[in-house]
Amino acid sequence: MESLMVIIKLLGGLGLFIYGMKIMGDGLENAAGDGLKSILEKVTRNPIIAVIVGAIVTAVIQSSSATTVMVVGFVNAGLMNLAQAAGIIMGANIGTTITAQLVAFKLDHIAPLFVFFGAFMVMFCKKKKRKDIGNIVLGFGILFVGMGQMSSAMKPLTSLPIFNEILTTVGGQWYLGIIAGAIITAVLQSSSATTGILVALATAGAIDITQALPIVFGCNIGTCITAMLASVGTTKTAHKAAILHLIFNLGGTLIFIPVLISGVLGNIVSHLSPDDVSRQIANAHTVFNLVNTAIMLPLTGLLIKIVNMIIPGDDEEEKLGPKYIDDRLLETPVIAAGQVAKETLRMANKAKKGLSIALEAFEKNDEKLIQKVYDNENIINILNESITDYLVKLSKRELSDEESSIVAATFHVINDIERIGDHAENIADITLQKINKKLEYSEEAIEQIKVMYNKTTEALETAIDSYARKDIDKAKQVNNIEAEVDKLQRKYRDLHIKRLYDGTCNAYAGAIYLDLLSNLERVSDHSLNIAESIIENS
Repeated sequence: MESLMVIIKLLGGLGLFIYGMKIMGDGLENAAGDGLKSILEKVTRNPIIAVIVGAIVTAVIQSSSATTVMVVGFVNAGLMNLAQAAGIIMGANIGTTITAQLVAFKLDHIAPLFVFFGAFMVMFCKKKKRKDIGNIVLGFGILFVGMGQMSSAMKPLTSLPIFNEILTTVGGQWYLGIIAGAIITAVLQSSSATTGILVALATAGAIDITQALPIVFGCNIGTCITAMLASVGTTKTAHKAAILHLIFNLGGTLIFIPVLISGVLGNIVSHLSPDDVSRQIANAHTVFNLVNTAIMLPLTGLLIKIVNMIIPGDDEEEKLGPKYIDDRLLETPVIAAGQVAKETLRMANKAKKGLSIALEAFEKNDEKLIQKVYDNENIINILNESITDYLVKLSKRELSDEESSIVAATFHVINDIERIGDHAENIADITLQKINKKLEYSEEAIEQIKVMYNKTTEALETAIDSYARKDIDKAKQVNNIEAEVDKLQRKYRDLHIKRLYDGTCNAYAGAIYLDLLSNLERVSDHSLNIAESIIENS
């Protein structure tokens, strides 16, 4: 019965530790907001910058697994190449050591104070920013309460001979320690959680640095399982990113095995913190990942060649579906919200392109261009469905005020973009009728259509720009442009009716002309709807 209570307390402490880490990470992520997005957008071909970015992002979201899964998502979307992914993955391994350094502090006695103040801020602060800070403090406190509970649960175990025998066997045989660390981390899906357990064991006096080191090495292998699972069903390049992560961590462990067996690393960290096994474990974790990155970073090109040998070939042609959104990015809502905005802009530009092709087809009587309009509309419909599904998933996540406004606006925006695509298709249908009936229009009528189209396009471009920049002033300009489009439609309709009276245009051609004007006017209406969505949700 006593051993059952120990296990219950241990599992409860581990649960609190993981939950506290999650709350703290979410709070940091929301507080960082646009800062986190801008950091990720700074990823260049410079490998050192990529490493720094990976370390910062992981320190913020408190999970190297989450960062690596995000990288797999970016690679799958074609937004990042393998060289950039390699740098971020290496940086993620460094960033995750921040958590290990944090938990090595003996703060479990004052942790309840962090829980109290954090909970107070979350419950009573009105501003979102302060609530986010409250979540950081609350998560920090819960994390250390969990650490304290794990340590106290493990103290009775230290007197059990069988427990000491297991630790001696695992710690004494380095390969068993590495396997144990890999399995525990694969099950918990967090190297930080495994490190937390080791620190708790060290605090309870149940483990020394020699026994802990092989398990620390195994952590880095076990954490790869998350990215491997995330790469299922992705592109070849995304699979390569996951394999790259495994090779990097596995290669680093193999390089360090002689250092482990000889006891050099144990001696170094013991010398740095002679009387603190918890700090020795944290320092060993940090030294391992820093040195591993320093060795592997110059070999990035070789690692990529190895990966290309394991998974030969490139991805097939780009699919018709979404380019920027990926379900793997939903774990980081601030990034997912930015990506859905990019996909929506891509959809909007497709609609604008479709409108342009449709008008060109009308002017040139070109059936090939008409088919292009239909193909383009097919892509718009696919994007509309994909983005809608993604928005529904994203809306169920914990979002900041800004991300919530992006989601709310985008639901309306994509509907209007899809309708603009429909109007381009309508113009293509009208053009087919014009070709089949061999209808001709005067230069004056064609010129009027061009003027109407240019003003409609101005409304659409301004609306798209206001969505891209979240610019309310731009959005307000659309109202004036749309009013001008309405005036032009009325003016050109009256002039065309006059041409019908004069007999310079027949009734069938006149009906098509008026239908074309109506479709262009409706495009400007939907542009205004997009602008109003931006204003209402800002």
